[in-house]
Amino acid sequence: MSIQWFPGHMAAAKKKAAEQMADVDVVIEVVDARLPAASCNPLVDELRKFRARPCLKILNKVDLADPAATAAWVKHFEQDKDVTAYAMTTKKPSDVAKVIDKARALAPHRGVPTKPLRMMIMGIPNVGKSTLMNALLKRRVAKVGDEPAVTKTQQKIYLDMNTAIIDTPGLLWPKIEMPSDGLALAASHAIGANALIEDEVAIWLAEELLKRYPELLKARYGLKVEELDGVGVVEGVAAKRGYRIRGGDWDFEKASHMLLQDYRSGALGRISLETPETRAAALAVHAEEERVKAEAAARKAAEKEAERMRGKRGS
Repeated sequence: MSIQWFPGHMAAAKKKAAEQMADVDVVIEVVDARLPAASCNPLVDELRKFRARPCLKILNKVDLADPAATAAWVKHFEQDKDVTAYAMTTKKPSDVAKVIDKARALAPHRGVPTKPLRMMIMGIPNVGKSTLMNALLKRRVAKVGDEPAVTKTQQKIYLDMNTAIIDTPGLLWPKIEMPSDGLALAASHAIGANALIEDEVAIWLAEELLKRYPELLKARYGLKVEELDGVGVVEGVAAKRGYRIRGGDWDFEKASHMLLQDYRSGALGRISLETPETRAAALAVHAEEERVKAEAAARKAAEKEAERMRGKRGS
């Protein structure tokens, strides 16, 4: 299943962000610590690099992610000299308190009343941008909700005389190239429910958990994971929780929802759906698949052209 989601307000948000980037000193990009690369919007990199703006990349929800994977991602991102990576959770005030100082370090020439530090918070839907902004300001100024795309307009607010913050709507990109990225984003609640089939997302997540964290499935649901595939895991959740529909069959839909909720809430444990190594491997596989597709398309086009020329000569 290929998941795509790019509501109309996101196109407008992209245009507005591009216009504002000229007047921004530091981009604060918030990503999901459980899938730091899949939740990086390539449009953010494109816009900030065009204006040569440094980036504070915040790996939010670190309390839900695998600590070892998070440490590897921080090291990976900081290979870019213009990026500072910071793993944190907006649930901890002590984590939030460090954000502004880290941003100031990226633009030491700003941060006084005559030249206030101007920061733009960017990221995909439902990664905690608005929660972060509210925490920084210590008051509720941005809408927060457990649904993607709650924030739909951009707003600029002064933290103090020396610091201004621009909050932006959650922004995906027009085409998610790798199907696994769309599924990971859907599992992590970054994509609207109208753009996905929850059962299929749950099966994909179950298969990932079987590969990466089978012991967590055992601990949470008491499953014999050695005997299961993704469908079997969801059915096992239904059996363990007693989810049945009329007629006695397992309620696959309810079990799928429960598995996704347990992952999203952290009830399953601390989980990361990618590491720098698995990301590199997935990109290599995707590149090879695209190469094969391109070659097949080229052959088909050449055959069609040859057939057209033969027909032309015959006439």
